[in-house]
This record gives sequence, structure tokens and C-alpha cells, in this order.
Amino acid sequence: MGALKPWHIAILVVVLILLFGAKRLPDAARSLGRSMRIIKAETKSLHDDDERDLAEKADAQAGYQPLPPYAGQQPQQQYPPQQAPQQPVAPPVVDPVQRVRDN
Repeated sequence: MGALKPWHIAILVVVLILLFGAKRLPDAARSLGRSMRIIKAETKSLHDDDERDLAEKADAQAGYQPLPPYAGQQPQQQYPPQQAPQQPVAPPVVDPVQRVRDN
């Protein structure tokens, strides 16, 4: 059950010939083959591009060095790795009802 028998394929071929005509079927098969080749080539090139991009990114990261400042430019203030600039601290949240009761 569920397997294609030879007579299933024969009926399918007869229906296709009746629908499209014997003259159009070879052209349709040829264009389908071309489309499949194009899709295969494109997916392969996408896969190769992804691998090449990863290799280029790895090479670029390995050779990274910061640029020196321009002649007229002031050097930016650099912080030691342990000490970063302090973020402003938000005031504590006070319940408005409690604040009215306290006053």
C-alpha cells in the first residue's frame, strides 16, 4: 500500500500527454532540468561564499590593530581596564502614597 506500481506511472504519463501534448513535454522537461542545475549551482556558491566569509573574518580579526590618532586630534581619554566611567545612578523609587502620609 502506498507504493507506486508501474501502471500508476503509465496512467500519469497518459494524463500528462493529454494535458500538455506530446510536443510540449520535452521542452518542459528540459526547462525543469535547467532550473534544477541553476538552483544546485546557486546553493553550492552560497555555501562556498559562507565558508569564504568566515575565513576572511577570522583573518581580519587576527590582524586587527587600532589606528594611531591623527596629527591634530586630541587623544581620547582611556580608562584602565578595571575602572570604567560611572553611570549616573537613578534616585530611589518612592511610593507616592507613602510620601503623602509622611508629610
